[in-house]
Amino acid sequence: MSLTQNLCTPISSSSSAFLAHSNFNSRTKNVSLPAKRFGICKCVTAGPQEAQTAYKTTVSRNANMTKLQAGYLFPEISRRRAAHLLKYPDAQVISLGIGDTTEPIPEVITSAMEMRSRALSTLQGYSGYGPEQGEKALRAAIASTFYRNLGIEEDDIFVSDGAKCDLSRLQVVFGANVTIAVQDPSYPVYVDSGVIMGQTGLFQKDDQKFEGIEYMKCTPENGFFPDLSSVSRTDIIFFCSPNNPTGAAATREQLTQLVKFAKDNGSIIVYDSAYAMYASEGLPRSIFEIPGAKEVAIETSSFSKYAGFTGVRLGWTAVPKQLLFSDGFPVAKDFNRIVCTCFNGASNIAQAGGLACLSPEGLKAMHEVIGFYKENTDIIVETFNSLGFNVYGGKNAPYVWVHFPRRSSWDVFSEILEKTHVVTTPGSGFGPAGEGFIRVSAFGHRSNVLEACKRFKQLYK
Repeated sequence: MSLTQNLCTPISSSSSAFLAHSNFNSRTKNVSLPAKRFGICKCVTAGPQEAQTAYKTTVSRNANMTKLQAGYLFPEISRRRAAHLLKYPDAQVISLGIGDTTEPIPEVITSAMEMRSRALSTLQGYSGYGPEQGEKALRAAIASTFYRNLGIEEDDIFVSDGAKCDLSRLQVVFGANVTIAVQDPSYPVYVDSGVIMGQTGLFQKDDQKFEGIEYMKCTPENGFFPDLSSVSRTDIIFFCSPNNPTGAAATREQLTQLVKFAKDNGSIIVYDSAYAMYASEGLPRSIFEIPGAKEVAIETSSFSKYAGFTGVRLGWTAVPKQLLFSDGFPVAKDFNRIVCTCFNGASNIAQAGGLACLSPEGLKAMHEVIGFYKENTDIIVETFNSLGFNVYGGKNAPYVWVHFPRRSSWDVFSEILEKTHVVTTPGSGFGPAGEGFIRVSAFGHRSNVLEACKRFKQLYK
């Protein structure tokens, strides 16, 4: 077995040591390469001239790319995790950092994907390019399942390869000359895509913000909902509820305020509802539950965290016909043009899985998966509460937001990784208001979550 395979072997809650190298899997004895031999491989060329010179084109680099700070947050976490494994090659590393699902996709869903896949090998069942906007049956099922009686119709739905991809496509629709507002803290894609598009100025190290972005502070003090009276007018407002990373969910009254704020300012809300099915009963699960929202909002969502489709890739964006630019042109028509130019449609196999997700059996199975992850959040919340930390989130989202007062988020991240071999996410990676917090993901096997919480208790008791 390869070294990589051994390092990725899942662990159980019975693992005993977490501060030292482990013999939890006897198969590690097959690894013959000692840790001290990991290092930098030096490449030798035939002559010195090639090593000293490199051909360069005359094409200038996109200046907006130079504004980005370091790497994108989650690849940076993966890089640090990999470096940690080089330092501790036998460590039982548990990842509660990147929000990647871990539980198997329900069989009722994979069976439909298998059937569609097998059909592709027959003359009768083969299909090539499909509609860029998605297959008619899936668009209709999304509209009737998530937007029943909300005025969102089948042709308002654009099926995609995930909400993250659609967020960037929407940025192409908006262009470089718009202003944007984001929750602070928030999912990094909103800010980074804006920077890449040229919507911002330079990064200001003193306050850890980009010029030209309106950061809407969301903290425990304001219930993680911004004081809109102090928010400047922008063209686009990115808003996620239930929120990643804080786990907070906006109430109906708060979303009513947000819609009114957008209408008063002539703004467009890009509403990220990727975690809507985690919201408790009584909380809005779509921005379109709010009267008037269809005139000011777009909603993007995904099957990733409901059905375990993080690798399958399937999502959607709802763009109402009533949403118009200042010249009266429908936003949906421009989005359709971008989709048809940049995208050939979601995989037909993935769409078969999406349709199965929305069957009665599929919905039941998704709720069971979501229930499992919500039980994980309960375990994590109870652990940090018992240790005396102020803990937020966890009830309406698969994320727990833990406060470490007067400490650097990256320092806490490093401390936890070094001393417990558990990967979390530093709160400052989501914006300046995230400093002093870490995000702990509930996406993990139950045994791993229990083991991680055991280690947290040993570290912070």
